[in-house]
Amino acid sequence: MKTSFAVSLQKTRFGAIAFGESFTSIISKLKELGYQGVELAVRNPRDINEEEIKEIVKNHQLVVPAIGTGQAFIEECLSLSSREKEIRGKTIERLKNHIDFASQWGSLVIIGLIRGNLPPEGEEKEEALKYFEESLLKCSQLAKEKDVKLVIEPLNRYEINFLNTIKEALEFLSSLGDDNIGILADSFHMNIEEANFYQSIIEAGDRLWHFHIADSNRWAPGFGHIDFESIFRALRDINYQGFVSAEILQKPNFPEAAKQTIDYLNKQARL
Repeated sequence: MKTSFAVSLQKTRFGAIAFGESFTSIISKLKELGYQGVELAVRNPRDINEEEIKEIVKNHQLVVPAIGTGQAFIEECLSLSSREKEIRGKTIERLKNHIDFASQWGSLVIIGLIRGNLPPEGEEKEEALKYFEESLLKCSQLAKEKDVKLVIEPLNRYEINFLNTIKEALEFLSSLGDDNIGILADSFHMNIEEANFYQSIIEAGDRLWHFHIADSNRWAPGFGHIDFESIFRALRDINYQGFVSAEILQKPNFPEAAKQTIDYLNKQARL
């Protein structure tokens, strides 16, 4: 099992992620605990010192399996489905920056919150969904040029109002017809939206390219009530080769959350 931990490169209102004044100290702790990768969440790659980040990660011999993009929506309301052409254009341009950043690492680029929310019903909803499809295809084309893949993350209904389940994401991707886009499943969101952890992962099959782990309360696995046994059994049954990446609240604090997660994942790997 390949393990990683989600870390933000910029201060954000999103709480389920590690962030600190010293990126180096966070990376050092992850390496010490035995993580193989670090998932990097970044609002705007143009606002960070990319060379410094690369040097720190390289020196600790970690890989970067995925780049998170949700902060661009949380902090700036950028959205691929916006009915405003200017906002969609800015969002595509921002994701181009994320894709350029990801190309240096061979990372996936996550399409989660940045897809935005659709109007509740009617022609406006259909129009926004069409805008999302068009925008996503443009981003995918940009990603192909950089040899980067995208992943759609089904999110729970309280955070976003479409593509909430793995089945919905699979049906959407089937209609879209773009094999450069896969799925990122997240156990926290699955706990709210999926009827059956095992079956949902089995249905995702080889379209599942990344996995976020968090317990029912969004703490580290083992601090809530999710049935992780069925999750890891399903991952083994589909011969999942991607990373299992912790995107969790730093409770009770970052070092303890990171240790609890890696200990839990190592235990699962031995089963």
